[in-house]
Amino acid sequence: MESLVLAHTDPLVPVLLALVVFGIAAVIGGQTAKWLNQPAVLGELLAGILVGNIAFALGHPGVTVLREGDALRRIADLALLSKVSLSDAALNILPSGDHAQRIAHLLVGAKGLERVSVFLFVDLLSRIAIVVLLFLVGLETSLGEMKRVGQTAISVAVVGVLVPLGLGLATMKLLYPDSVWGRDLFVGGILTATSVGITARVLRDLGQQHREEARVILGAAVLDDVLSLLVLAVVTGLALTGTLSLRSVGWSAVKSTAFLTGSLLVGIWGTPRVVRRLARAGIQNVKLVLGCIFAFFLAWLANIAGLAAIVGAFAAGVILNDFFDKEMEGHSLRELLTPLESLVVPLFFVWIGIQVKVETLLDRKVLIVGLLLTVVAIVGKVVSGFVCPRRMKRLAVGFGMMPRGEVGLVFAGVGKGVGVVDDQMFSAIVLLVMVTTLLAPMALRRTLVSA
Repeated sequence: MESLVLAHTDPLVPVLLALVVFGIAAVIGGQTAKWLNQPAVLGELLAGILVGNIAFALGHPGVTVLREGDALRRIADLALLSKVSLSDAALNILPSGDHAQRIAHLLVGAKGLERVSVFLFVDLLSRIAIVVLLFLVGLETSLGEMKRVGQTAISVAVVGVLVPLGLGLATMKLLYPDSVWGRDLFVGGILTATSVGITARVLRDLGQQHREEARVILGAAVLDDVLSLLVLAVVTGLALTGTLSLRSVGWSAVKSTAFLTGSLLVGIWGTPRVVRRLARAGIQNVKLVLGCIFAFFLAWLANIAGLAAIVGAFAAGVILNDFFDKEMEGHSLRELLTPLESLVVPLFFVWIGIQVKVETLLDRKVLIVGLLLTVVAIVGKVVSGFVCPRRMKRLAVGFGMMPRGEVGLVFAGVGKGVGVVDDQMFSAIVLLVMVTTLLAPMALRRTLVSA
């Protein structure tokens, strides 16, 4: 009977309902934050936290499943590749206990498949949203100005990786003297991450994206992404094999450097020729279509090079920048993309908030470890701002590098997957991610606008 009913059910319906809930939460959260003179992103994050945790407390099955975040993707992959049920896959992936049993029960049958489908759609949409956001940030970033702050951005990125890594390693040895080096280094590696998407959105909300500090933050965050991924590759190799492959690390570094320099050089050389020809072709909405295609292509290429897709999207925006608008008549590409940004980008931040599990922080030990690592994470990034010249607002640069956001969660998920991050440590990292992500918008506003 269930199969007959579902056969006549449009699979889009539950997705539409999820989008309605996300959209309402984003609007209410964003507007409330603006009313309190805070960046909209802060309200969207808090709205997601409230929706996720209140719905979970009330026993809502759909939200209870969605809160598992990236674990659901691993569950779906295991079910597909091993030909086991989603329920059995959940029991294999999630830590054993009552919660795993509850999730397994909610993934039974067609309803379970529906809930995973909603997650996959929302997760992919949020990933597209962050690509769009970084493309827009790139469009507002002058390559000349990036070159001007290049040396400073490199210094900020290097310090912003080495200091958190060292402090994280020392903190882990203090808290867990008998812990293996692989685990300690992995946690330190997680602290090196920076969520450039969150900082970029805050800078746009505050109207400060053209400041010199903003250029340094964005340039350093891109380099930070490369360095953090190299650190992650190193510590993952140590955790899995107990040895370090210099060949693998070197190859990753070569690919990352080749992509960043190659995409900029080829793009700057080839884009003018392509754009001028297409401008005369009479293609409808060519500016919007070509811009998005170029951003998505470079995002894909960045992933092939071993970088985050958002780095490619940012590079695409830097390449196109003002030249694109000068060659083609009509509204600027930034203006054309604004409605899309308003529609999908807030959903990403609500989605991040929904995945924050407040109940995991009730354990006293988890709370202590999480707070200590949070202090270390904040100090490690704030210190990086002090390598900037005195004329700049150094604290603002440090605060801009502070949020870990989805990047920290992804790194922690990798650690959980290879077995070096247990449930308690993962919960502590969730606290770290939550505090740094929520604190950054308020700190940036105070240092950039109020100061």
